[in-house]
Amino acid sequence: MKRLGGLFSALCLAGLLAGLWMIWKIEPTPVPTPQPEAPGAPGQGWQWPDFRLPEFRLPEISLPDIFSRPPARPEGPIASPVERILVEKSARRMTVWQKDGPPKSFDIALGFSPDGDKSREGDGRTPEGVFRIDRLNRQSKYHLSLGIDYPQRHHREAARRAGHSPGGDIMIHGQPNQVPDGYKVKGDWTAGCIAVTNPEIEEIFAHAAIGTEVEIRP
Repeated sequence: MKRLGGLFSALCLAGLLAGLWMIWKIEPTPVPTPQPEAPGAPGQGWQWPDFRLPEFRLPEISLPDIFSRPPARPEGPIASPVERILVEKSARRMTVWQKDGPPKSFDIALGFSPDGDKSREGDGRTPEGVFRIDRLNRQSKYHLSLGIDYPQRHHREAARRAGHSPGGDIMIHGQPNQVPDGYKVKGDWTAGCIAVTNPEIEEIFAHAAIGTEVEIRP
């Protein structure tokens, strides 16, 4: 019996030792360490603040159109004394300045050979330079005319040296009396004068005076 009791005690001691060994060998289950969430990920934890830059738009700026011209304003009639007349041959334009009111431009016809300064009778050229109105003719064969003081002294002297006549009877006038009323002769058709329509010469004639300056440019 003593042997059986000793064996039983030995077996109990061995079982106790085996149990302690098994407990020591079992590793505890690792507890996961919380990781910080990625920026913008859903869930708990710190997140980047929802920050947006304000929307910026350039203001709309309309630049002026420098190539476009405003519509031309209609010119009023010559209704006060004429102070100056400018003839631009190359532009076929005559501008009349009046005392009260804006200037007014007229389309013109010139001599049948308009290029260059007049030098002799019959050359078909309109003279160039600064002149004066020296006569008003209501009996003109061109429906009213304003005579200018060509030839002047230097024109006569130049023509005398060249041995020919300087010509004369240079005028600002209307259409030939023999053409129908309202008709306008086409092109450059005068013998050296400056021609406008009949209503236009009536408008200028009514306010022009002897001594008014007339400048004729090439």
